[in-house]
Amino acid sequence: MKYNIEAIIFDLDGVITDTAEYHYLAWKKLGEEIGIPFDREFNETLKGISRMESLERILEHGGRQNDFTSAEKEALAAKKNDHYVQLIQSITEKDVLPGVESFLKQIKEAGIKIAMASASKNAFFVTEKLGLIQYFDHIVDAATVIRSKPDPEVFLKAAKAVAATPDRCIGVEDAAAGVSAINDAEMFAVGIGDRSVLGHAKMVLHSTKELNLETILYAYTK
Repeated sequence: MKYNIEAIIFDLDGVITDTAEYHYLAWKKLGEEIGIPFDREFNETLKGISRMESLERILEHGGRQNDFTSAEKEALAAKKNDHYVQLIQSITEKDVLPGVESFLKQIKEAGIKIAMASASKNAFFVTEKLGLIQYFDHIVDAATVIRSKPDPEVFLKAAKAVAATPDRCIGVEDAAAGVSAINDAEMFAVGIGDRSVLGHAKMVLHSTKELNLETILYAYTK
């Protein structure tokens, strides 16, 4: 069957696997090291945005946004990443979220391209650890983009990399900033999570268990 959709583009964290807890623990450790404690509620504001933007928000939260030079901020961001990479060494295929691999198989069998648009600079590493790298035609991560979500750059780059027209792409996200990026890229946005947060998506699913190609394509063509 010939589908009108050319590509489905995934976020990584919270969609393919849940590394949010590792990010939280890594940022929390860095925060404690520089005297800026914060809780899980504040951590929600860091979801879906770049490492440097997250750092800026943490520094502002602690009233220390003017205490570090650009070079020192880069060093702090690198230190957070070191904490994170150490934490994710234990990730395996068991950490793939429910329903994700079967959905990827459905897409492959339908002949639709699969790409990733991630705010993480560790997207390749994590995807390999999860045993899913073979499904992806291309991965765009934070290391290759200038503007972070909600800017649509990462999704547009992913579409271009697999020779797909944006309005014939579906984007899958769990963060409000990511859904906004998909919308601004003029793609069809599927949100995974809380409808009150992701209500600007064209379609919202409660969890990855509900990912089904036929259902999503039906919603796209309505």
